[in-house]
Amino acid sequence: MVDMKLFSTGNESHADDLDIEKTLGSLTTMEKISLLGGKDFWHIADVPSKGIPAVRMSDGPNGVRGINFFNGTPSNCFPCATGLASSFDLALAREVGVQLGEECRAKGAHILLGPTVNIQRSPLGGRGFESFSEDPYLSGKFAASWINGVQSQGVAATMKHFVGNEQEFERFSSDSVIPDRALREIYLEPFRIAEHEAKPKCYMTSYNRVNGVHCSESKWLLDDILRKEWGFEGMVMSDWTGVYSCDASIKAGLDIEMPGPPVFRGAQVLRQLQAGKLFMWEIDERVRKILGIIKFAKQSGIPFGVEEKMIDNDDTRALLRKAAATAIVLLKNEKDILPIKEAKKIAVIGSNARVACPSGGGSASMLTAYTVTPLEGITAAAKEIGAAVEYSIGSATYLYMPAISKMLRHPHGKSEAGFAQVDFWKSEPTKDFTRKDAGIRISQKADYSVSTATCNCFMMDGVPSDITVSKPYIRYTSKFTPDTSGTWKFGLGSIGATDLYINGRLVVNNSSNWSPGDLYFGCGSEERTGTIDNLEAGQIYDLEVRSWYQEDVRGSPFQTAGAFRFGAIPVIEDEKAIADAVMAAKNADVAIVVVGLNEDFESEGYDRKHMDLPGTTNKLIRAILEVNPNTVIVNQSGTPVTMPWINHAHSLVQAFYGGNSLGDGLADVLFGKINPSSKLSLTFPKRLADSPSDIGFGITSATPGKTFYTENIYVGYRHFDKSETPVLFPFGHGLSYTTFAYSDLKLSDISAEGNFEVSFSIENTGKVAGKEAGQVYIHVPQSSLPRAVKELKGFVKVELQPGQKESVSVKLDRNALKYWDERRDWWIAEVGEFEVLVGPSSVDLPLRKMAKLEKSITWVGL
Repeated sequence: MVDMKLFSTGNESHADDLDIEKTLGSLTTMEKISLLGGKDFWHIADVPSKGIPAVRMSDGPNGVRGINFFNGTPSNCFPCATGLASSFDLALAREVGVQLGEECRAKGAHILLGPTVNIQRSPLGGRGFESFSEDPYLSGKFAASWINGVQSQGVAATMKHFVGNEQEFERFSSDSVIPDRALREIYLEPFRIAEHEAKPKCYMTSYNRVNGVHCSESKWLLDDILRKEWGFEGMVMSDWTGVYSCDASIKAGLDIEMPGPPVFRGAQVLRQLQAGKLFMWEIDERVRKILGIIKFAKQSGIPFGVEEKMIDNDDTRALLRKAAATAIVLLKNEKDILPIKEAKKIAVIGSNARVACPSGGGSASMLTAYTVTPLEGITAAAKEIGAAVEYSIGSATYLYMPAISKMLRHPHGKSEAGFAQVDFWKSEPTKDFTRKDAGIRISQKADYSVSTATCNCFMMDGVPSDITVSKPYIRYTSKFTPDTSGTWKFGLGSIGATDLYINGRLVVNNSSNWSPGDLYFGCGSEERTGTIDNLEAGQIYDLEVRSWYQEDVRGSPFQTAGAFRFGAIPVIEDEKAIADAVMAAKNADVAIVVVGLNEDFESEGYDRKHMDLPGTTNKLIRAILEVNPNTVIVNQSGTPVTMPWINHAHSLVQAFYGGNSLGDGLADVLFGKINPSSKLSLTFPKRLADSPSDIGFGITSATPGKTFYTENIYVGYRHFDKSETPVLFPFGHGLSYTTFAYSDLKLSDISAEGNFEVSFSIENTGKVAGKEAGQVYIHVPQSSLPRAVKELKGFVKVELQPGQKESVSVKLDRNALKYWDERRDWWIAEVGEFEVLVGPSSVDLPLRKMAKLEKSITWVGL
């Protein structure tokens, strides 16, 4: 725990404690109203005369971006939540949380916007990678450990998105129609567990409706359940632009509208006070909660309004590498191809090998402090065993053209400041700025200039406000040095009109044919592409992007100076790319094929349209498997993909999005420096049609505006158990380079309160040290209402040396036996027999024992 006395703000008025009631009594009506909405995009409003500073927030959950999307302070990116939860290692979750808390302190952030604890209802969810699991128990336990780690550093964690935010399609308006029992047992349960075990300081409401009412306006959710039933005492904020009313949201219990300046929490509040639609005591109650978080921030010792700093040291890099490796799941390893111990030549194949994919897209993305690609990690590890590496792309599988950051340098040689110059003019600097000619001479001095180190300029921040409001004309210039000769294909997408030029030639026109698309949270264009022939590797070319304001009928909730992203790849013919990869694999001792998705396929703002790997990926994999049986397939995605070649693959690794050090962590597993020990936190179905929500999710729903959760409580493995549908890989599955045996299951007596203990032994029966995650499930054969076939209710992770046997135990209580009876609105652990099942996965449970609860237990609340 951080000792708050060790931190000084440098401002004594901020360091003083805040008397909430005294401060509340001193505030004028207008000062109270000002606190009901954010000051700006990342700060709570301040009232300096009353000792109220501007409390800073920052996006999480797998890193701390800071207060700028554009030109922000570099951040450390940890594995995505599905990867972290697959570790089944709560100590690691807390360790990551502690590090994120430290990163918040370095960036002056008092509130971290995470964790995301929504449920993976469908493999297509755009933000599925951001949530921990399809299982509410695993989600809640990981959320609690993560929160406890963050808050141990004096930083407030924010549980999001409360609740029923499982899709991106129509995310502001969609009504999640969820049966009461499913809402309680599945979707609210991870929030309840974390509230009970970690006491998060903040909650964030989701954009959507639940059963007809927007969550930011739901008194039942925010007041009846969260505050009264669960006893939550902290602050509830909206998701960004997720407030749709004035009086309804205030009466419901939504404390603060974000971001600022607010849309509904200004003059409207005063008008509704005058009309008697709101009362001052309702305003006071909201302000009281906001003052509570301000008090917490002042006590944290985190300075207010400070310059952000980056944490980069050996300990942090070691944790990032360990987390990346621990998030990897070994799904198949027939013929013991892994770990790689001896090889003279290794073929590395695939688009995802060459490009770093540390995270999914949207709010979870950030400017990473550094990245290690799979190719870089594998090459370094191969060198240690004396193996040569040959790379072949095999298949160009991108939703948008990949960034070419490593091939750019600053036009004025200022490499330390970034690799590009961005100039802004408040008015058109020349009469021909918007023409299609490159190399236009501009004699007028820019009104603002800055260097940048990104090919994705989302300038909703990081630019002076007077520039932003002027709807500026923008020019981005850099020097491009291709690494491959031939024809290159460029892509460009933007908010506003944008064109891209190479050496004076228009390559991509995204101004005269601009069309709405999914970029920038649904506010940007489609990506336009163009090609340029005869580029030579090693030759330097001038690269220029010009952008200017263009009215968009959709409107944007974000005020931006502009936004554009570009990328490029050498043009390759599909059949030739596969043929080259096949030749490389045929001549290698081992082939490693790194495939999957990236932040463009899985992102906030839109859902995936299918489960398939992109482009010619499946064709490539089949071709490689035919010529080299010693092939390792590495799939990188946050959620499941189809694998039609699975029966022919001997070795398969699920890498998820591993953060900064994915490449090193992956290499550590492939080459045996780390013995994999993780288990899938979500089921991999064979096909989308097998998913329980297939016909009732997002764009597949027959009822636009409403999403019916018709699968009820049968989400994830609960559905596959109930329907007896075969899966690709089951929940909780994961292999090791050693083997384990389970024995000696024992159950303690069950107390009148429903408490009991499950103990069993795990033995390492293999030849190398390893960790095993033993899982405990409960099966209730007889019940007044239908139950899931089994439910995860406990797990324990243990490290064992070869031949070592250890007895472990899991303490359970009435929550392990309960279901929600919506007829009486209470939890009930029903009298009767139940079965305890223990083993290494949800389908491999060798230990079973019956027990009996002698008397029913009913309750409401935590």
